[in-house]
Amino acid sequence: MVQPGLLGYLRGLVGDEAEDVAADAWLEIARDLGRFKGDGAGFRGWTAVIARHRALDLLRRRKARPQQSTYESDLLELPGAHDTPAEALETLSTARALALIAELPRDQAEVVLLRVVVGLDGPSVARVLGKRQGAVRMAAYRGLKRLAGRIAAEPGVTDDGPRTLGEAR
Repeated sequence: MVQPGLLGYLRGLVGDEAEDVAADAWLEIARDLGRFKGDGAGFRGWTAVIARHRALDLLRRRKARPQQSTYESDLLELPGAHDTPAEALETLSTARALALIAELPRDQAEVVLLRVVVGLDGPSVARVLGKRQGAVRMAAYRGLKRLAGRIAAEPGVTDDGPRTLGEAR
């Protein structure tokens, strides 16, 4: 278990960027592993040397970088172009749809997930599940029909025509 100790060491050197430095170090370690000769303790030391070099490289880059102006940091704090309420509603509707799918019998749920959520075609779903295409079509039909019945039975739901997932009722 080299990683926990290595991360602790790097946190002492570079703070919050320790995991990024460790990732860079592990890439170098993996690349040069064939050149390592020694035992477990030697390996831990070798990895620490490589990680230290990566940490020192980061510290040098920090010094070489000009300080960020307050204008640039103000720009970074501006709100994004995302519509947070709409994203929240979409997340809730997606979670609700997945919960309804989870209530289906397993074969129907798998087919609906693969067809509707993942977007696979019928032959691909048949190959993934090891079933005939007819069985996939029937499971999709039954699953979607059952979902439609459950959605229609929910309080406040009226049949105002077709809707897309997450669309307001």
